[in-house]
Amino acid sequence: MKISVFGLGYVGCVSAACLAARGNEVVGVDVNPTKIDLITRGHAPVVEERIGELTAEVVASGALRATTDVAAAIDATEISLICVGTPSAPNGSLSTTYLERVAEEIGGALKTATHRHTVVFRSTMLPGTCLELLVPILEKSSGKTAGVDFGVAVNPEFLREGTSVRDFFEPPKTVIGELDAASGDAVAALYEGLPGEIFRVPIPVAEVTKYADNSFHALKVAFGNEIGAICAALGLDSHKVMDVFLADTKLNISPAYLRPGFAFGGSCLPKDVRGLVYAAHRADVSVPLLSHLLPSNEEHLRRAYELVARTGKRKVGLFGLSFKPGTDDLRESPLVELAERLLGKGYDLRIYDANVSMSRLLGANREFIEARVPHLGQLLSSSVEEVLEHADVCLVGCKDPAVLEALPHGGAKTIIDLVRIPDAEARRAESGYLGLAW
Repeated sequence: MKISVFGLGYVGCVSAACLAARGNEVVGVDVNPTKIDLITRGHAPVVEERIGELTAEVVASGALRATTDVAAAIDATEISLICVGTPSAPNGSLSTTYLERVAEEIGGALKTATHRHTVVFRSTMLPGTCLELLVPILEKSSGKTAGVDFGVAVNPEFLREGTSVRDFFEPPKTVIGELDAASGDAVAALYEGLPGEIFRVPIPVAEVTKYADNSFHALKVAFGNEIGAICAALGLDSHKVMDVFLADTKLNISPAYLRPGFAFGGSCLPKDVRGLVYAAHRADVSVPLLSHLLPSNEEHLRRAYELVARTGKRKVGLFGLSFKPGTDDLRESPLVELAERLLGKGYDLRIYDANVSMSRLLGANREFIEARVPHLGQLLSSSVEEVLEHADVCLVGCKDPAVLEALPHGGAKTIIDLVRIPDAEARRAESGYLGLAW
């Protein structure tokens, strides 16, 4: 393929050299003449493992050249990768100045282009930036229509500085946000034969994936450091502790617990988080991340209550009460907390949970519920239909087949989904359906 790469910093320089090494004809474009001169002489403008040798090879073979001429680059290529910087302000807002400038310049070059060109944004940008800001600039500057006269896609990079060449050739995944299928096809062709799953998704989904990844990486670093600080204060070897932690690939290092849903609860997580934070405070160790886990969980529970409150309806049916499906354990169940909150605000509540019966609750489980919701027996129903008949708002906190089968369609009742029921995606188009975090 004939490819132009705009912005020759770490991402652009590596992308250009690696694509050239895969047999493509690549033109690097940058406003900085020093970078153009370096590449023209076969030198990489960045210091990075393997990039110096790779740049020298592809420049010598004629597979990579560089220019400051935007129009010439667009005219000579069929696809452009935009890798310009998007620096962050202290308040977290993103500067899109370079993106806007390059979009305007490319749009101007597209005005006279006789071939379909695909513009691919690799720069990190917040959801909505491409469709709401950059596509209109491209269309205005070119006088053409995106998705018809030229292609648009978002292709976030997952390259780590220091190992970016290796990461390019061995990606964990490839994400393609496509405006149309032809745009997605053009991007997919760039990476044909490379390992890792390919995800072709709507453009805003592609935009946010980089933020999800990096926020989780930051979370892991902060988590490891706070555990380390606590261990050090207690005279323990944190690396031995984390060796044990990392050995669990069923729960700890796995997809477990990473699907958005309702708040966590039960007899372990809240208690153990509180206990660890208490131990840290006793050892005079500040752990802001761990200290905010329970407040964050509480905020998610509040979102569920707010969804009910916004409906303006007072008759509520709650399906599910235990903290985990298939059990009758109500201790610190977020659904019990939600029920308590609704009752406290005067909502007319009925509850169905196939696993929960007051006559079967024993020990600490019964003591907990009698302290928190003493009138639970009057609220519980043994029939899904009875709760449905009562409710104007259905709070779905379980995936019991009997409940899922009985839930009405078409907006007859407001359905607030706390667990992402199996047909959630189809129901999103229906009036009256509200998902908690999707």
